[in-house]
This record gives sequence, C-alpha cells and structure tokens, in this order.
Amino acid sequence: MSRSRSSKEFIEVTSPSNIAFVKYWGKYGVQKPINPSLSMTLKHCVSRFKIFFDKKEDEIVTSFEFENLKEHNFKEKIEKFLRSQIDSFPILKDHSISIYCDNSFPHSSGIASSASSMSALVFAIASYQNFKNVSELSIEQMSSLSRLASGSASRSLYPKMSHWGKSHLENSSDDYALPLLSISTVFDDMNDAILIIDKDVKSVSSTTGHKLMDEHIYRDIRIEQARNNLNKISNAISSGDLSSFGQVLEEEALTLHSLMMTSNPSFILMKPNTLKSIEEIRAFRNQTNAHCYFTLDAGANLHLLYPKSDKKIVEDFINQKLKDLCVDKEVIYDQMGMGPIVKEVSLE
Repeated sequence: MSRSRSSKEFIEVTSPSNIAFVKYWGKYGVQKPINPSLSMTLKHCVSRFKIFFDKKEDEIVTSFEFENLKEHNFKEKIEKFLRSQIDSFPILKDHSISIYCDNSFPHSSGIASSASSMSALVFAIASYQNFKNVSELSIEQMSSLSRLASGSASRSLYPKMSHWGKSHLENSSDDYALPLLSISTVFDDMNDAILIIDKDVKSVSSTTGHKLMDEHIYRDIRIEQARNNLNKISNAISSGDLSSFGQVLEEEALTLHSLMMTSNPSFILMKPNTLKSIEEIRAFRNQTNAHCYFTLDAGANLHLLYPKSDKKIVEDFINQKLKDLCVDKEVIYDQMGMGPIVKEVSLE
C-alpha cells in the first residue's frame, strides 16, 4: 500500500469489521438506531488505511484510492463527511490528505466493509492528531464520529464485543458504542466462518432497508424484541451459556430477514443455498450436539459461529458439507479480534 509521496507525514492503520449478534435495523434522527445492537469485533477482516498529510489545498481529500483504483464516489462521500465534522478534526483545517486503502477480504462477501473502512478513517485521523498534540478524541468520541459515517462502524473501535444503542446495559447510548464488559472465557477465540454463498451486489441496499423500517408494520414489536434479545444474549455471554447464545443469535438473523420480507415494498436477500446451509447446520447440530450457530447480515452469506472447543469438528463439517454450497467453495475463517491498530506513523 506504500506510495511515493512528497510529504513524509503519514499514518497507517487497520480497523476491523464486526458481525452483529443483535441486529441494528432502522434509524431515527441523525444516524441513530431505533433499537440497540451487540456485535463481535473480527480479527482478520480489516480495512487498511494509509493517509498522507500535505499542505492545504481547496479540497480536504486530494486523492482517494481503493485497491489501486481511484474512487471518485467514495472521495466525495469522505470529503462531505470530513467537512461536516471539521471541528472534531482540526488538523484538516490546515492540511489536505491523500488516502490509500484496501480490504483484507473480498467485496460482496457478507462482511461489513463500511464498518471497517469508516472506523479506520476516523481512527487514523484521530490518532494522528493525538501524535501531533493537536487534539485528543476519546474512544467514545471516535465511535460517535464513526457512527455518523456508518452506523455499524461505531462498534468496530472496541475489542472483543461491543454494544450500541440505549438499553439495560450501563451507560449505553444511541450516540456511540461501548465495550461489552462481561464476557465468559468460553467465548475466548470465538470463531466465525463466513460462507460465501453469493457474490452479486445486493438487490436492495442496507440504506434502503433501514428506511423501510420507518413505516414497518412490525416496527414497535421489533424494537421490543431487540431489547429483550440484547438482555438475553448479554447474560448468555456473561455466563458462558452457548446454547442460549445460539438461540438468540439465530432468532435475530431470521428476524432481520423476516423484516425485509414483510416491509413495503418487500425484498428477499437469502438465496437457495443460504437455506440449504441452514438446514445442514441444524442437522449437524442435532446429530453431534456441537455448538455452532449461524447468523446473517443484510445479504445471503452466512456467518457460522463456534467456540474453540468445537473448532475441529465444525471445520471438518464445513469442508464436508458446506463448502460445496459456496461460490468457488470459498469460506473465510475469522475469529474475535481486538480492534483497530496503528501500524506505522511518520511525523516531520
């Protein structure tokens, strides 16, 4: 990702995606969630951002390249976002930036690239300002800024697991995410195998899906369900109750897609092999009593969650039964991670 630049000042960071256990679906106000959510931070599925700081020009973002290609639409989106939050990024009042970035995971893979990329952007600039003694943003402030760029990005700033949205959890807020404080060692090194069932661009964007919740017939019921499920799953994670964890995890995934199918207009993002994989997972679990549970984001690709204790038996099952249901037999293996990292920084 390195580039030859006239400026010697730069920062390089990585920030991970996350997979939601309790789903965020629907917004109010300025990018705030209608219901609380809870997620696991991933380890290997990350966005890498290298940002060079140059003398001030008319634009804040003079160049934006993603995987060696100039991306004008993303450049404009980031320019607009940074201008709207310029008071939080005072370094940009007298500097312009060039951004070079890539992902460690493929496009359209069921992994939230907006979460990893927008959290990486905020984390990089905030960290650079801290190194330069320009200003210091708290992790909560970084989470809030990431939220404004992409809701799910608010949760990627924290290690292990985090929650976002007002709930029974202490100090919870719609403005920013917070770390989940009580996590049983049963969840240490929790694995996430991502089954690539479909690589096509989704027929309906998540932005559109969120908007359809405004008038959804089940909106109020869903809000109450999410609050109850957050309570259940946080208790299960705290106590190490994998069975209860898995029950809520799968209920949340199927509820999310039920909401899509009952919106107006309705839409379906699951594919035949999504359903076939779910059937195989349930049959395998009934036969072996292994702890492996599925979830889905707003797409066709499944995330299969399983603890370290069941790693071998579950991954043998994936190789024997599930790989053939994936495009090009592609499965991405990940696990619980520790959040964003500063990889390198150069200061004049």
